[in-house]
Amino acid sequence: MKVVTRFAPSPTGYLHIGGARTALFNWLFAKHHEGQFLLRIEDTDRRRSTSDAVDKIFSGLKWLGIECDEPPVFQSSNSTRHIEIAQKLLNQGKAYRCFCTQDDLTEMRKKARSEGKTRLYDRRCRDYKPTESELNNSSSIRIKMPTEGKTLINDIVQGDVKVSNDNLDDFIIIRPDGTPTYMLAVVVDDHDMGITHIIRGDDHLNNAFRQLHLFHACDWTVPKLAHIPLIHGSDGAKLSKRDGSLGVESYEKMGILKDAMNNYLLRLGWSHGNEEIISRDKAIEWFNLNSIGRSPSRFDTEKLLNLNTHYIRNSSNKELISYILPIIFQLMGSEISSIAIDRIERGMPGLKQRSKSLIELARSSLIYNTEMPILIQKDAAEHLNPKNISLLSCLHQNMKKMGKWDHDSLEEIVRETAEDNNIKLRQMAQPLRVALTGSTVSPSIFEVMEVFGKDETLNRLKTVTKV
Repeated sequence: MKVVTRFAPSPTGYLHIGGARTALFNWLFAKHHEGQFLLRIEDTDRRRSTSDAVDKIFSGLKWLGIECDEPPVFQSSNSTRHIEIAQKLLNQGKAYRCFCTQDDLTEMRKKARSEGKTRLYDRRCRDYKPTESELNNSSSIRIKMPTEGKTLINDIVQGDVKVSNDNLDDFIIIRPDGTPTYMLAVVVDDHDMGITHIIRGDDHLNNAFRQLHLFHACDWTVPKLAHIPLIHGSDGAKLSKRDGSLGVESYEKMGILKDAMNNYLLRLGWSHGNEEIISRDKAIEWFNLNSIGRSPSRFDTEKLLNLNTHYIRNSSNKELISYILPIIFQLMGSEISSIAIDRIERGMPGLKQRSKSLIELARSSLIYNTEMPILIQKDAAEHLNPKNISLLSCLHQNMKKMGKWDHDSLEEIVRETAEDNNIKLRQMAQPLRVALTGSTVSPSIFEVMEVFGKDETLNRLKTVTKV
């Protein structure tokens, strides 16, 4: 059997973390089995669906590198087919017309809730024989659900789950205005698209009991079901914006690499031994539904950033340059010179060791984008007092005599100058850092000087010391 999975978001908002993980799990499962991954936009709620939300779903999946194997399906375009199936079920006596008004339904719900019942519709129209004139009136169409026994779902993740059929309403499949409901559309589309495995959040488990009977009523094969526990915040409660209930595009803007995001999403509820760093190729090779846990996972922003740090450190320098140049442009508001780009690339080995995000990396790279005269930050200016200026002047004279200009040689000359002036190395390093970068924070100052080169380093020191 060819495996076919689908991701079916509603375009009523951004692509959130839970949806992104569901898409990833479906994609990985399909790729593991050399099957197909499909995308369906469930836009039957026309009032709440927006084109902006559709665009964000597409862009979010594109950023994550999750590509569907066929053009996306828009559920609203299949309404004729949905209505055709509903009519067929009606003709077969597996569904019936319901003429209850909204007031009737409100009264039924109140009564059912007061009696502690979960089935809110009393099925009064189930065996009702409408007259010819009544058939011309507007009505909804309800599916006939079993009235006795229990419904069992053999879920790949949740195991065997049962519900008493007395708790299941004869739910509406066609509204009084003639439009199909979500419940009907999902089942028809899953069948028509040839979906073999439905992998989704466990908040859909209640729907699954109802959809199962609709598959049976249509005499269709029921796809295998896998309902994934939801993602909670770091405190175990519902996700807040601080903890991750943002669109995935927000994490791209935060400077998270897509490989880090995919790796993190993969480990939210799925595991492979003690493996933490998992490449895409390994994820496809290892992924299976049996390794998904039954407990909710917790979104931890700090853990995501730590994982991002790993991926930044292991990315190529040229790749990182391509990521941060647009960010630097936004920070500076101007294009970057080729000289600065060259410096940033040469300084990248050190810069990327200290950055948790591309934003941090871009900001720390700015030291290589500054030209003379450099702006000394207010909190750094105190390091350029007369005593330290004198020390830097001495260092400037010693550096002028240097032949070899590399990290070790620079560290040696700075250390020797410090010892000659009876001070510790760190007392020399911080004024030197401020003089060269304008800031008290930078990669190793010896690394910075190596990147700047001899002429630029001496010119910067000369500007500060006025020698």
